[in-house]
Amino acid sequence: MNIKNSIIRTLALSAITILPTTSFAEVIEVVTVNLKEGVSYQQFAPLDQAVAIEHVSKQPGFISRESAKGQNGEWLVLVHWETTEDAEASMNSFMDAKAASDFVNNIDPSTMVMKRYTK
Repeated sequence: MNIKNSIIRTLALSAITILPTTSFAEVIEVVTVNLKEGVSYQQFAPLDQAVAIEHVSKQPGFISRESAKGQNGEWLVLVHWETTEDAEASMNSFMDAKAASDFVNNIDPSTMVMKRYTK
């Protein structure tokens, strides 16, 4: 093995050992929901952000969350969790969260679809 290949191999192995394993989501939660009639994306975005900051991001096992507007009032939320149990615990505590009431009051709950995928 030449010196160049040896250096590349050493650097590659070093990079693998320093990457934190908890930074990779084991569970990806995908939620779609429609906003209530008359609620604009501009009105809803700050409510969604409040839920993310005040509740979801503080839950055990939380890794990341992002949301996006769709078409015809649809809203998408993607949340990355360390475990399925973490995702479930967060959902179970959601309705008791102060920020959740404004969020829930501006969506059509009958349109909510949540799926979880594991790696």
